[in-house]
Amino acid sequence: MKKMTRANYIFGGLAIVWMVVIFCFSAADGDESSKTSGWVGRMIGHIFVSGFDEMSESEQEAWADKIEYPIRKAAHASEYALLALLVFGALPFTGFRRYAVAWAFAVFYAGTDEFHQLFVPGRAGTFFDVGVDSLGALAGLLILAGILALVHRKRRKEICSEESPEQ
Repeated sequence: MKKMTRANYIFGGLAIVWMVVIFCFSAADGDESSKTSGWVGRMIGHIFVSGFDEMSESEQEAWADKIEYPIRKAAHASEYALLALLVFGALPFTGFRRYAVAWAFAVFYAGTDEFHQLFVPGRAGTFFDVGVDSLGALAGLLILAGILALVHRKRRKEICSEESPEQ
């Protein structure tokens, strides 16, 4: 195992802060959570839907209601993608084990978060949401692995080109 670096501690601190943010989102009751999702839906409509501003308020609300479910699931996935990435950065070891531990931690926290929601009025903890969270964490780590592989490949090419004799 590598020695802990300053970056590991920073990522660890950020992971803890992000876990508190997730907890606070989950502590919002059902009505408050729906209002937040509706607000996000209306913002998406304003930005991406031509003619949205000309719709009546009830039409805008209906449009936002249609996309509330996908917004919620995308929020779940992205929250846990970020958590997995922060945990990954906090871990002092390398290789597959680092990815596996970061993913497992995110999945565990997703389970505890859904359990927490069982006690929040108007909210429900579901295995389905743990699955969405788990897939979000996995997607974040796979994207990171792809980026790191590309960076590593580029560095290897640069090193190889520096070492080869000029003709």
